[in-house]
Amino acid sequence: MNSKRNRNGQAFPCIPGEHVLEEAARVRKIVRSRDGEGSILGTLYCTNLRVAFVPEPAPGDTVGAPRCSTCLHSEHDVALPCIGRLVAVNSFTKAKVLTANSTLKFIPEELVLYCRDFRVLRFRFRDSGLEPRACQVTLAIVQAQESSSASAGTWYDSGAIRNLENAWLSTEESLSPPTLLFERPCDWEKELRRLGAAGWRVSPVNERFDMATSLPKYLWVPGRLLDNELKRAFGHFNARRVPRLCWHHPGGSDLLRAAGFHADSDPEKEDVRSVEALMLAGHAQCVIVETAADLPSPAEIQLSYLKLRALCLPDSSVADEKWLSALEGTHWLEHVRACVRKASEVAALLAERSRSIILQESDDRDLNCLLASLVQVLSDPHARTQSGFQSLLQKEWVVAGHPFLQRLNLLRDNDREESPVFLLFLDCVWQLLQQFPASFEFTETYLVALHDSSYIPFFSTFLFNCQWERDRRNQHRASNQIYAPVNGWRELPPLEILQKGGRLAKERGGPYLPTIWDWALRYTTQQRAQFRNPAYARGSGSTTVPNGKSAPLGGDKLEAAPSGNGAVYLFAKGALSPQTHLFPWKNGSLSKKGWWRAQSSESLSEQDRSLRSKPSGCPLQPEGLLLPASAGPLIRLWRRCYLRGSQEVQRGLFASTLAELAEELDRLRERLGD
Repeated sequence: MNSKRNRNGQAFPCIPGEHVLEEAARVRKIVRSRDGEGSILGTLYCTNLRVAFVPEPAPGDTVGAPRCSTCLHSEHDVALPCIGRLVAVNSFTKAKVLTANSTLKFIPEELVLYCRDFRVLRFRFRDSGLEPRACQVTLAIVQAQESSSASAGTWYDSGAIRNLENAWLSTEESLSPPTLLFERPCDWEKELRRLGAAGWRVSPVNERFDMATSLPKYLWVPGRLLDNELKRAFGHFNARRVPRLCWHHPGGSDLLRAAGFHADSDPEKEDVRSVEALMLAGHAQCVIVETAADLPSPAEIQLSYLKLRALCLPDSSVADEKWLSALEGTHWLEHVRACVRKASEVAALLAERSRSIILQESDDRDLNCLLASLVQVLSDPHARTQSGFQSLLQKEWVVAGHPFLQRLNLLRDNDREESPVFLLFLDCVWQLLQQFPASFEFTETYLVALHDSSYIPFFSTFLFNCQWERDRRNQHRASNQIYAPVNGWRELPPLEILQKGGRLAKERGGPYLPTIWDWALRYTTQQRAQFRNPAYARGSGSTTVPNGKSAPLGGDKLEAAPSGNGAVYLFAKGALSPQTHLFPWKNGSLSKKGWWRAQSSESLSEQDRSLRSKPSGCPLQPEGLLLPASAGPLIRLWRRCYLRGSQEVQRGLFASTLAELAEELDRLRERLGD
């Protein structure tokens, strides 16, 4: 890591390729709490990658010593793409929201950064508005932020990112705990063995992405289905995203996911047989879960999120007595509740009896990611460990083709496609953590760190929309790589660098951006220790909701519907409805809104089976299954994440001192006493 010293001889650790644009010394970072307002004295830096504040050394510290062993994260730093709004404040004029075309007619006394991760950073300049460098560093931040947005298409190819790749080569392999990235067939094989899914195999049919660019290289498909037969099915699903296995239940059920049926496809008999083999997967019964039927659309999620963020910021105009009703009006908790409820229902279907369950969404890249992951968190204790959870996110989000770059709008170039589906999922997991605290190996601190990591553009995990896009960019980078000295390295030939590099670099044959799972690049050992839950009981689980009432794991026994070799049911609105045909093509037409819409709901009303109709238990009571409550006050606001900018609850991610730990302990005792 490079470093730059300010006028006081204090070191600022730069990322390789990062350079300081402007700095202002003797700046105070405002810290607000219930006890009032305090401040931390230090130096404010604007670089080509971030805004960073370095506190001055405490008495007794070595002058010029770096603040910690890592420089990719700090409570005082914010990456440029994470800045949502920049406000300059002066006591003699109105606060001014700064944009690329802004001109400052006054010297700021205070600079406020409203971050997209709900943090609010306040910096107060010395001399009460007479500090000339206040204007320089403020305008530098505005221009740097604009440059990061304007160069969105070339961000990954920037010199800073290229040098960060080289820095990654110089680090020891530190993916701890081990995380399966699902970029190699051996990762898929290993996970398939863990699941005990004997009837399934790893298919390399999409290894070159010639079947579907948004799908991963490797797919889990029925063992008896040959790749030549599998290829027949791709064209009959939107974006060629065919059904494939997500998770195998110990009781025999299989969870699959797929895009909607292609409206204009005209399959031959052989094609229909291939699709049947994929969807039935050797079972006598197939349940198609209409994912979008009960869940909010990406546009609704985005609108709700914007309302939530506006409400949770400290400058919200909502009166205290109307705050809770305003929170309800955002519909965010309603969306969280819907996701938790539907995931619980699908988990119950999996546990009830051996069947194939297919999560079907129009494009299979948003709500299917959320629902498939949440069902596995509820059903599989391994997914509630840190390594298992990270592997789950790799499998169901990263390589499965969730468009992170569009949905998080990290490069600020496509507001229309922005929708924090992934952040909604993290909120759902937090709700489960509150209801089943001993069932998770990781803590709320870990979830907040993961939430914040989604806005850091220095890692490959959230920087692309699919595996094909990530691989194509990496290949382009490798073919044009320029090796720069890092940490005193001299320029070395690629082979020698690879011999010194980490596992990922060796596999790819060149530089490679780290993933967010390499927490050691951003957090110290003491900080990472706070990711682990001391109350975690391995293998713990319950089939009862926290209020002690037995959770229904299924309704009446399902009768097979006449449909060739297997029975098919539609699951929507909490009810199972038998379908006459397994596939829409047997009806001769396909409605774009869903093939089952053509059927009369009245004719099926007497055959509907509701999961909530009878609270009878299922024959299989799997250990480790979580069925949470989703009604009323049990779905709560994630205060530590969303209210970090509020004066009443403003806290950092970590309690770094004994005094702060003691304060947190006192508050916990107060709550327990209440």
